[in-house]
Amino acid sequence: MIPTLTTDRLTLRPCSLADFPAYAACLASPRARFMGGPLDTAGAWSYFTNDVAQWPLLGLGGLMICPGGGTPVGQVAVCHGPIFPEPELGWFLYDGNEGQGFAFEAARALCDWALGPRALTALVSYIAPANHASIRLAERLGGWRDDAAATPAGIKPLTYRYAPLAAA
Repeated sequence: MIPTLTTDRLTLRPCSLADFPAYAACLASPRARFMGGPLDTAGAWSYFTNDVAQWPLLGLGGLMICPGGGTPVGQVAVCHGPIFPEPELGWFLYDGNEGQGFAFEAARALCDWALGPRALTALVSYIAPANHASIRLAERLGGWRDDAAATPAGIKPLTYRYAPLAAA
């Protein structure tokens, strides 16, 4: 079952096909430079369907970030599978939605769900060293650098680790 999570300002809901055009536009833009992009439509579709397909396969995946339950302003996800050595918390916002606390609020809610009700025992964020905004966000979330962590093949990210709630 795909959760719908709510915070004071946000609804984090499952992805729908109607979300794909804005998602693809974001991944086709320079905003996707730290995610292997910019990506063409096929590349964005691969990411999008991966975020959706992981829910029935792994009980993890992507959720759309919707202020007030309205139009999405980005996505937050916990992904795993053969690509990532450990479950990975990630986020991105569409252009013009920065500086409002949406990424922090959404990532905090999904992190709490993953380490709480979902009962993951490990959760990390793999972040490009030049992605200073995401590094700051990972640190605000309570993440710490784990330079000994395994990383996805072929890339050299920084790994930020989050403590399970019981250990926090």
